[in-house]
Amino acid sequence: MPSAVAAVAALLLLPGTAAAHGRSVSYSRWTIDAAGAAVELRLARAELASAGVPSGPALATYAAERLRLTRGGQACKPGGVRVRAAAPGWVTLGWTVGCDASGPLALESRLLVEAHPQHLHFARVADGGRASEHLVQAADGPLVLGGAGAARAAGASLLEYVALGVEHIATGWDHLAFVVALVLLAATVREVVGLATGFTVAHSVTLALAVTGIVRPDPGSVEALIGFSIALVAAENAWLLAGRPRAVPLVAAGSLAAMALLVPLGLGRVDGLVLAGIALFSWCHFGLLGRAARPAPLRVIVAFAFGLVHGFGFAGVLHELALPPRGLALALGGFNAGVELGQLAVIGLVWPLARLAGSLGAARAVTELGSAALCGLGVFWLVVRAFAR
Repeated sequence: MPSAVAAVAALLLLPGTAAAHGRSVSYSRWTIDAAGAAVELRLARAELASAGVPSGPALATYAAERLRLTRGGQACKPGGVRVRAAAPGWVTLGWTVGCDASGPLALESRLLVEAHPQHLHFARVADGGRASEHLVQAADGPLVLGGAGAARAAGASLLEYVALGVEHIATGWDHLAFVVALVLLAATVREVVGLATGFTVAHSVTLALAVTGIVRPDPGSVEALIGFSIALVAAENAWLLAGRPRAVPLVAAGSLAAMALLVPLGLGRVDGLVLAGIALFSWCHFGLLGRAARPAPLRVIVAFAFGLVHGFGFAGVLHELALPPRGLALALGGFNAGVELGQLAVIGLVWPLARLAGSLGAARAVTELGSAALCGLGVFWLVVRAFAR
């Protein structure tokens, strides 16, 4: 099957299941006092549903039992658990805990572990005018707040944020898919470096802008655009291999324009102007690429442009943590370093394998099949995120 046809056919092969951001997260704030602490917990409704956690009084009981504070090894007693107003898609609960024993305080989270064994809980603890941020996992056991715990904080350690960045990119299948699509067609190390640098610089900028609150785009539009970025770059790979036939730009731009026309009918949750804009972008991009004798420089520009979008996607975890200004530099530096390490590991694995396939005479087949599969995934994510309710 010609590569262009394979890419277009992939538009129709929407997978039954696909996950974009596999890491399950929750957030809490603790205000410590002499008697115990006041607690505020935020959980995503979708994750509660996937874990089969009931709502109402059962949720309150579940939260207080699974997120525990202990003093001297004895559990502090929760009381007054109540549901509070929350942003769409989230559940917020508040309660107090009383600690009768003496000794060091420790925090333990077993939230959502049955459905999400690697669930990560972010806890911000205020104690006597000092505030610290901690990353808590069930597998790590109780986290001591004070003593050894205090030596690790104020603020989660740099290595914790680096690990979080690595884990985020490792479970962010859409980000990984985009990186793979970018490098599949790269012929030289110089091309790979250019693509990776353009993507890195761009997402570092928007990650910082989003986490600091300077720019806050609509999350739904960002997620849909991430899906679009994968589909476009993967289709572009196959299109270049096939000799740049006219049908692919027409199908790509026409399909996106049709999606934009559905929005006024109440069928979409992403602004129709966003879809119309990426339809125009697709048409112009294929037009420029069709006239370029050397496509590599234009692909670097596209990597940069889409890197800006992916940076907003990366920012979700840190933005929800609501870090104080003093913790932002550490969090941004460590998290971004972790993302880059994970990204480089993927490139270091995929690109040499693609070159090995080339030496065996299978480069075209590998690129065609890989691009078709990635294009299908990208279209799936775009459609689901733009229209699913």
